[in-house]
Amino acid sequence: MIALNLRRLLLLSAALPLAGCNTVLLSPSGYIAQQQGNLIIVSTLLMLLIIVPVIALIILFAWRYRKSNTAVIYEPDWDHSTRLELVIWGAPLLIIIVLGTITWISTHKLDPYRALTHIDADRPIPAGTKPLIVEVVALDWKWLFIYPDLGIASLNELAAPVDVPIRFKITSSTVMNSFYIPALAGQIYAMPGMQTSLNAVINKPGEFEGFSANYSGAGFSDMRFKFHGMSKEGFDGWVQKVRDEGKVLRREGYIQLEKPSERVAVQRFGEVDASLFHAIVNRCVVVGQPCMDATMMKDAHAAMGHGNAKE
Repeated sequence: MIALNLRRLLLLSAALPLAGCNTVLLSPSGYIAQQQGNLIIVSTLLMLLIIVPVIALIILFAWRYRKSNTAVIYEPDWDHSTRLELVIWGAPLLIIIVLGTITWISTHKLDPYRALTHIDADRPIPAGTKPLIVEVVALDWKWLFIYPDLGIASLNELAAPVDVPIRFKITSSTVMNSFYIPALAGQIYAMPGMQTSLNAVINKPGEFEGFSANYSGAGFSDMRFKFHGMSKEGFDGWVQKVRDEGKVLRREGYIQLEKPSERVAVQRFGEVDASLFHAIVNRCVVVGQPCMDATMMKDAHAAMGHGNAKE
């Protein structure tokens, strides 16, 4: 009885550290995140093919060749075995080859810049399907989401319809950050003066956590938002709600919005300056400030011998 209770206590103590774990990485709701989760599982299992036998052999050797075991053959001059060398080097080499192949394939297949071809494992995207474009801006310390085709925006709130491809265009207002929704896809860096991309799709309705995965200052820990996966009707209703309740977001308002602030409540904007995201990326939100792309084009023309280009 004492031994049984001790065994139960040991099992319980081993399970306690896992009690608070969130398994969203291994059971996500988006097709891209699902493939990434499968990649983690496959890679772990392949590595366990080496790790488990090594641990088992360590225990076996320690027991078999203990000092008190006089039954084993003592061979102090033994130094080589071709078969043993083949096993020791061959097995890890084969696993590395398999892991390398999987990594090469998945690196191209799960390229965040690559447009999606499937909604899930069984359904290809119908021809002519237009993705939902979302422009993402990492601010200090909040997230701004602009829907250019819908003419709306939201702060610290993101929504998308289920089974509709989403194309995120991502940038930052000041410092490097990282856009991450574990249930949807892997993290993508947001950098000032640059635009990164992420293509993804959510396959299940629900409310999911999004946050910054790269330290960016005092308000970093509260730089979180809710991502809502909705039905087509639910998303249309959310869009209409933003238009009805939202404010207008112009450049002047954005300049105030990008000032550092923490734990900012959700805000909605029913009308947005169509050129705002371009101005954010090219560091020319302030009126009269030259845009980076225009400056680079001017320098390129000058370098090609065309003289100074007109602004």
